[in-house]
Amino acid sequence: MHTKLYPLQFEPIFKERIWGGEKLRTQFNKKTVSPITGESWELSTVEGDISVVVNGFYQGKLFTELIESSPEELLGAHVFKQFGTQFPLLFKFLDAKEDLSIQVHPNDFLAKKRHNSFGKTEMWYVVQADPDSRIIVGFKENSSEEEYLINLKNKSLVSILETIKVNVGDVFFIETGTVHAIGAGVVIAEIQQTSDVTYRLYDFDRKDASGATRELHVDMALEAINYKKVKTQRSYKKEENKSNPVVDCPYFTTHFIPLTSEMAIHKKGDCFTVYMCVDGNFTIEVDHTFYNYKKGDTVFLPAALKQYKLDGKASILEIYIS
Repeated sequence: MHTKLYPLQFEPIFKERIWGGEKLRTQFNKKTVSPITGESWELSTVEGDISVVVNGFYQGKLFTELIESSPEELLGAHVFKQFGTQFPLLFKFLDAKEDLSIQVHPNDFLAKKRHNSFGKTEMWYVVQADPDSRIIVGFKENSSEEEYLINLKNKSLVSILETIKVNVGDVFFIETGTVHAIGAGVVIAEIQQTSDVTYRLYDFDRKDASGATRELHVDMALEAINYKKVKTQRSYKKEENKSNPVVDCPYFTTHFIPLTSEMAIHKKGDCFTVYMCVDGNFTIEVDHTFYNYKKGDTVFLPAALKQYKLDGKASILEIYIS
């Protein structure tokens, strides 16, 4: 690296979706143009969707280029040893104006074998929820392939799935194999493995603008589904100006920070840190330089930045790999 590292922000990659809306623009001031923008990929190294730096000395550079040139400074020795120069996580905001399809993601083994990809373990943080909005997560009771297929054929799949009403701040940990769907009226911050592999099980028979239905992946999903009842919702503390543990799994660790004043951060330098601002405004001070963030912003702190300060009034997700 020819210059000092600093907090990196990236150009959001917007995705039109049949179920998308306009909340990413109206609530996050993101520069979307489509009225059916379903996703903002905040930080991605998925092939064809590589994030580009928008601030500072490295503005215009691909994230992958920076990683290739200084992997340990950016990712940290712990992550580099585990993943090489592959960035293992993908960060998104999702706006579900309508129900998403009922879907499932394969585990690492299946994803590697079929798609040469990571699996897709993910976490949802509910940023906004309309009254009575809901999500689907797993089966109500232990099920089976036979029961699942009968209900799928009879278009009664929802009847055997767990439906949960959601509120702002709710967190759900969706392990691979868990059948799930985000319901209409929900905005989600999503942290997941770097993967774009989804098996769509049921799409409520809806049609796109041209009258076509979306492809289903019923056969591929059979081996991927976990038919047992699972607990997905996570409870967590909300102590002010502390990193409160929310999710800790082999793929990522997430803390929740209710920031109300200055908070000094000390890191070991063996892993990057990502902050997603889900409410309010805050600053990061690095070497007497201040960087400002607002609701909907995502910022990448290179592993080499070991000491800095957060300040402001904000709700922040802090993500790293432990």
